[in-house]
Amino acid sequence: MVIEPLQLGPVGGVVGLLFLLVVVVAVWQAVEIVDATEKKALTVFGEYRQLLEPGINFIPPFVSQTHAFDMRTQTLDVPRQEAITRDNSPVTADAVVYIKVMDARKAYLEVEDYKTAVSNLAQTTLRAVLGDMELDDTLNKRQEINARIRKELDEPTDEWGIRVESVEVREVNPSKDVQQAMEQQTSAERRRRAMILEAQGERRSAVEEAEGEKQSNIIRAQGEKQSQILEAQGDAISTVLRAKSAQSMGERAIIERGMETLENIGQGDSSTFIMPQELTSLVGRYGQHLTGSDSKTKDSLGSLDFDEETREMLGLDDIEDILGQIDEAAELDTEAMEQEAEKVMSGGSEPDIKPAEEVVSEPDEEDLDVETETETEE
Repeated sequence: MVIEPLQLGPVGGVVGLLFLLVVVVAVWQAVEIVDATEKKALTVFGEYRQLLEPGINFIPPFVSQTHAFDMRTQTLDVPRQEAITRDNSPVTADAVVYIKVMDARKAYLEVEDYKTAVSNLAQTTLRAVLGDMELDDTLNKRQEINARIRKELDEPTDEWGIRVESVEVREVNPSKDVQQAMEQQTSAERRRRAMILEAQGERRSAVEEAEGEKQSNIIRAQGEKQSQILEAQGDAISTVLRAKSAQSMGERAIIERGMETLENIGQGDSSTFIMPQELTSLVGRYGQHLTGSDSKTKDSLGSLDFDEETREMLGLDDIEDILGQIDEAAELDTEAMEQEAEKVMSGGSEPDIKPAEEVVSEPDEEDLDVETETETEE
């Protein structure tokens, strides 16, 4: 017995193609691929079943629906809002809210559109926070505004399975009239500071100028005092030198006169002569001076050497020391003056410097000794 193959007509071929198409579509519907950054809520006949994890998932075909939720941090822009501060100043502000879906089941079941819900809630919270603050606080305390808005958003968004990670207020702008008033206030404050700085600079300049003039007067007084000391000592030395010179010239005149007398006596007839002892002494000294003898019996005529008493009286041995002290006193301590100038520049107290009258009226002990000896010599 031979079985013949089943022969299908045109209707059977169409049915077979439809069945094959249904199978392909069913397999396609039964396979759900979830991205790594997402989770999907599965509903079958409108009933929530489960969350589909990332990867390949098999679901009932034709009767299932999925709703995707991005599990990454998302950014929501809060539109610019107008508010009235506590001190009745109008301001406008906008913000950015960073949220993350922590529970996709709650985000699907508890709220219709969690993004729209969070955005609207952030807008109302931003207006409320700005209205509870004064204008200066809204401009200066950005961190406080951010913290208060985030705190107000935490409680309702937790019920939706959403976590508010951060809130950042981007701009807070007062009205144009308030901005103009603030600019005028800032300009006036800057002018006031400039005037204060200019006045302080002029005061410090005057103080430095007075300080320099005072130092100059002190140095000038010290120089005049030392000049008077040197002039007095020079006059004393000159007086003694003139006295010595006059004494030497007088001795020479006496000797010359005596020699003329001796010459006249020698021309007479008498063989006996009587000469004063002073004349013989002068003649001896004059002869010793003319012959260049190094005899130590008498001092050479016209010697300008001073004895110890005269040198001590005139202070000749201390001239170099006095000159050295004058040079040291005349030198100005440059480093000390710079430090004093820096103190004046920094607004510190003025250096403790004696007036020029006190410096001039307090001469050194050595200077008093020299002046006393000079007056005694004169």
